[in-house]
Amino acid sequence: MRAHREAATRLPVREVGPSGVISTILMDHTHSHRPTSGASAAELVAQLREVRHRTWRLTEDLSSQELMGPRLDIVNPVLWEIGHVGWFHEYWTLRHSHGHAPLIERGDRLWDSSAVPHATRWQLDLLDRAGTIAYMADVLARQEDKLGGTPDEEARYFYELAIRHEDMHVEALTYSRQTLSFASPPRLGDARRPDAGGLAGDVAVPGGTWRLGSAAAGDFVFDNEKWAHETALAAFRIARAPVTNAEFAAFVEAGGYGKREFWSDAGWAWRQGRDRDRDAEYPVYWLPKRDGVWRARRYRATEELAPHAPVVFVTWFEAEAWCRWAGRRLPSEAEWEAAAVGAPSPDGTRLAEGSRRWPWGEAPPTAAHANLDYAFDGPIDVAACADGDSAFGCRQMIGNVWEWTASDFLPFAGFAADPYKDYSQPWFGTRKVLRGGCWATSARIARPAYRNFFTPERNDVLAGFRTCALF
Repeated sequence: MRAHREAATRLPVREVGPSGVISTILMDHTHSHRPTSGASAAELVAQLREVRHRTWRLTEDLSSQELMGPRLDIVNPVLWEIGHVGWFHEYWTLRHSHGHAPLIERGDRLWDSSAVPHATRWQLDLLDRAGTIAYMADVLARQEDKLGGTPDEEARYFYELAIRHEDMHVEALTYSRQTLSFASPPRLGDARRPDAGGLAGDVAVPGGTWRLGSAAAGDFVFDNEKWAHETALAAFRIARAPVTNAEFAAFVEAGGYGKREFWSDAGWAWRQGRDRDRDAEYPVYWLPKRDGVWRARRYRATEELAPHAPVVFVTWFEAEAWCRWAGRRLPSEAEWEAAAVGAPSPDGTRLAEGSRRWPWGEAPPTAAHANLDYAFDGPIDVAACADGDSAFGCRQMIGNVWEWTASDFLPFAGFAADPYKDYSQPWFGTRKVLRGGCWATSARIARPAYRNFFTPERNDVLAGFRTCALF
């Protein structure tokens, strides 16, 4: 579902990979997911309305031409995508959980991402804007009616799933607007980003035993997070903040893109990619430096790069090359998670048992803790959000930009697929894990244990990275 794993999104069911490959949605009435006991019926209604409001905000200003857009492997036609969002809600809640008949006879042929090839989505006889909006409104009204009672645990799971699926598409629609050079999304996030500066240095994290993954505590989790298990960690040092634009620019200006020794074989092949009109010389949306200033395209406009904001829209290969140039490395996902929500033992010599719910503690996120949930309309300086520091002093482990890790996306021991059989399993061993969420990520998604995953050449997602010392 991630909203763009679907050829533009991915979510609990990996609907589209960067290559446009679609996963198959399989339904298993004996699935092994643990039902959630979190949100009440009233809270689910509020969440349904909130995420739908964002979907409309991201699409209501688009012209008919923009609603279709060009055919690219990494995006969906926006009109198809929002129809698919409504269909996903209908399929898993109204039809699967409540036994309703399809609302539109041909809906599956239009919007089932497992059955509709990505390349054909521009040629479908889709409902027009008004028809799509009416369909989505009908689905939402019926969901609200059903939630007037008390849904059982099984039904609640699928409402939670559908909400998170739309969360992922909201994020995907955000970066699709960047990919397609559309105007900046209107009225989403505070445009007055704080001038907080940089945050240099590392923090020390002691070694010990860390429980990686999600615990069976009743909250909604995805299958690839199951379940928390012990892993041994050696002591390490990790940066307090992600790599900034200024720090990445130093690599560019030192000729780092042209020096073979900084790149893996796969990374060098990507850098010389045949699908570009030139070898990569700097991040995808940067523009050649003029008058001593780096600029980048942001949606349809051009603006100066904020030196202390985290670098974003970089591939895993670029992150890896920067690390080799700087004499650093990417953290494993276990190291990342321990630095984010772990704590030192009382004597400071090892990792303490247990973990925090969030880096800062148990309180839910606010704009003081994290640039999350569109608190701001883009990445902010890495020194901002000091209230969100982890026990070790790492800042912005949640929000601002997704962070690439060194880890391959692999199953935990005992993995069993949830109802979306193809959400995780087909992609094991072919993706890299990202952690932490970004400014456009919902707090429902950006939990510390959530494992995002993309192929290492993706540079259209809202990803940056932080690093570890080699020794």
